[in-house]
Amino acid sequence: YRGEIVGIVGNSGCGKSTLARCIMGIHEPSGGTITLADGCRKQMIFQDSASAFNPRMTMEQIISEPLVIKNRHMDRKALQEKVLELMDQVGLERELAGRHPYDVSGGQRQRIGIARSLVVKPSVIIADEPVSALDVSIQAQVLNLLKDLQAEFHLTYLFITHDLSVVKFFSDKIAVMYLGKLVETADSAPLFPQPLPPSS
Repeated sequence: YRGEIVGIVGNSGCGKSTLARCIMGIHEPSGGTITLADGCRKQMIFQDSASAFNPRMTMEQIISEPLVIKNRHMDRKALQEKVLELMDQVGLERELAGRHPYDVSGGQRQRIGIARSLVVKPSVIIADEPVSALDVSIQAQVLNLLKDLQAEFHLTYLFITHDLSVVKFFSDKIAVMYLGKLVETADSAPLFPQPLPPSS
């Protein structure tokens, strides 16, 4: 539902990332259908920020690219101001706008990905293990940032992870995947004390 955070959990290879890519239209599902609400605009935050960006593009170019594609006639000054505003919102110093992805830390790269996902004002953000490659201290900062942005923009998140402690903290509802299927969906609070075994 709108404004909800749904965590998708399951062991490696169970289909979590494939599900995300099918929802985004990157992959075609082999069966079934995916139905989204009318006017639903979706964006994705990828797990590996090091390979998610063109290394020859600056932070400013990376963040602005979706907006340029959507509105090719946008005034350059307005575009630049929008990028700097988003950098402020995700906690990136404006001086980094001209830097390249390989010139910044992993946490800063992931913030670029978050800013890029916000630039076209999506209603749904699919976050595919967005903190798994980060140090624990940085993970907490990024998760808190995502929570703050979700409240500010009334975003809906599909949050994919294999870390149960992260999903328990972060999600309203949790969906458990096993061998390519959703086997359980429940509110976060009651799920953890009594999880169902895969055969249930």
